Amino acid sequence: MPRSGGVAPTSRHNERVDHPLIEDPSDPRLADYIGLSDRDINRRREEERFFIAEGPEVVRRLVASGLDIRSIVVSPNRVADMREALAATNAPVYLAERSVVSAVAGFDLHRGVIAAANRPPTTSLSDVLRRPAVAGGGHRIAILEGLNDHENLGAIARSARAFAIDALVLDERCADPYYRRTVRVSMGEILFLPIVRMPVESAMEVIRSAGGSSLALTPAADATAIGDLTIDHDAPLAFVLGAEGSGLTSPTLVAADHRVRIDIAPDVDSLNVGHAAAVAFALLRRRNS
Repeated sequence: MPRSGGVAPTSRHNERVDHPLIEDPSDPRLADYIGLSDRDINRRREEERFFIAEGPEVVRRLVASGLDIRSIVVSPNRVADMREALAATNAPVYLAERSVVSAVAGFDLHRGVIAAANRPPTTSLSDVLRRPAVAGGGHRIAILEGLNDHENLGAIARSARAFAIDALVLDERCADPYYRRTVRVSMGEILFLPIVRMPVESAMEVIRSAGGSSLALTPAADATAIGDLTIDHDAPLAFVLGAEGSGLTSPTLVAADHRVRIDIAPDVDSLNVGHAAAVAFALLRRRNS
């Protein structure tokens, strides 16, 4: 077996691919992956504008996204599975056994594939609205208020991609959209969504100024059933969603153009916000998509 920094060959169908093998957890080429569960280190990653993608499918989506990849680390037994994605990137690719990467990360990474990439440049909601909508017709925007659960954020991003939402708007209290768990739960789909950071009421005003309207989702019984709503499919539309439990704030509910609810069984309190987002996106999907 090659020493740390050596080369480990793999072959398939007479094709030879050589990637450096890293055996030492202190190797500086693994520095991006130190302490993946450490909050302070994760905050530094956010400040330094890079993020971690974990798992074979997520890393495949990262490669497909075209984002700037800093490195990919693959367990030797995963190289064959990842061959197509690795061939599609010019990023540095290193081989390391699971035990080596786990020693660096601080816990067991059993998926065998991990990558670090630079965050995309920031954008504005006005810029998003100037581009063609993903599925034609009016733009569809998800505005999130105080949504600080990484898994819910990832689930919403995955549904947003499935139902042709054009962008996510996050207020200052929302979680980091590129946190490792968020990226993983989204199955990498968040990497294809423009992310805008701005206050919720300001975002709703931008939508309104563009001739659109905003829908504040709430379980309140006096809200309009979303299935009964008549909307202009050629105008921008924003779905406004709050954090699990607390929901949207009173000022946001007042400022929205419509308060809407999803019809559910009367003895069920509410839906998880990720599930509610998926239902709302699907119910009001563009007719021409």
